[in-house]
Amino acid sequence: MGSGVLAVQTGIPDSSIAAGASMGCARLSAVELALLQQYGRRRVLHAGDVLFRRGDAGTSMFIIISGAIGLDFCQDMPSKQLGAHDFFGELGLLIEHHLRSSDARATEETVLQEVSHADFQRLIDLDPEMVLFFLRRTLSRVVSSEQRLVDQLSRRNQELETALGNLYNANDELHQTRELVYCDDLTGLSNRRALTLYLQKAHRAGDGPQGLLLIDCDDFKGLNDSQGHLAGDHALQSVGRVLSSVASRDDIACRLGGDEFCVLLHRADEARLARAAEFVLEAVRGLVAYPGAAPGACSVSIGLVLIEAGRPWNSIYSRADRALYGAKRRGGNRACWSRR
Repeated sequence: MGSGVLAVQTGIPDSSIAAGASMGCARLSAVELALLQQYGRRRVLHAGDVLFRRGDAGTSMFIIISGAIGLDFCQDMPSKQLGAHDFFGELGLLIEHHLRSSDARATEETVLQEVSHADFQRLIDLDPEMVLFFLRRTLSRVVSSEQRLVDQLSRRNQELETALGNLYNANDELHQTRELVYCDDLTGLSNRRALTLYLQKAHRAGDGPQGLLLIDCDDFKGLNDSQGHLAGDHALQSVGRVLSSVASRDDIACRLGGDEFCVLLHRADEARLARAAEFVLEAVRGLVAYPGAAPGACSVSIGLVLIEAGRPWNSIYSRADRALYGAKRRGGNRACWSRR
């Protein structure tokens, strides 16, 4: 039998062998099919029958005599439809307990030839030249499949890098938009929108701020009129830096508009609120409010309020505003309390 098979095999043109090997074709030649049909066992599958699942340990190869088999790989790889004389699962012969890389399901009435590892060993003894050609083609197909997988993964990696870059850009744009919406562009402090959001979150959490400093620059109009608006902007920026240093992570420092500011302290008692106000007064007194000015050219007045839980913001603000103007009436450059 062996010599007869070899005689038939030598009738295969060399060009066909080379073409089959280079293409990684999964279809058996007539000679190969005739030989392999002498080994293994026949199996009949009905449409929809599952031959194996992805991840199953494989120990045999399958040849489609008639019918069709669908191979369903992972989500990132296209499915394959195999027909008569196609073979698949050959790595189960070459690698012990090789894990199947796809689901295999009959898509119509199908007749298979299952070749086991023992069958393949007998075939090697019978016709090693045929087996060698078969292995060359199989390995070529595996290498080609691996290369396609590498190329696909490389493209996917590039797509992920692009998507990640787009995500970073979108995050930066979102951050910049948030800065524009919630930050005062002159001082970098929070603005009224941010203050409203802060108060809303505190109300929902039931854990509102406990202390308020309402701050206003003394005679800011006079500074603008005598030194110009650039000097006024410089003074506001300097005051903003002082207030920013007072507010911790859970607090908020805001520019309410013009030369009016506020600091809300999340945790505060009378002593802490007084210390914060004294720090602001002393720091502003030491400021060089604008280029060429002497320290003390700018000062502020502060209204202080300890906040009672559940009090509406308008009521709290009104109390602080009265205290602030009480400080101004007394000459400014000081802090006054509202205790009612």
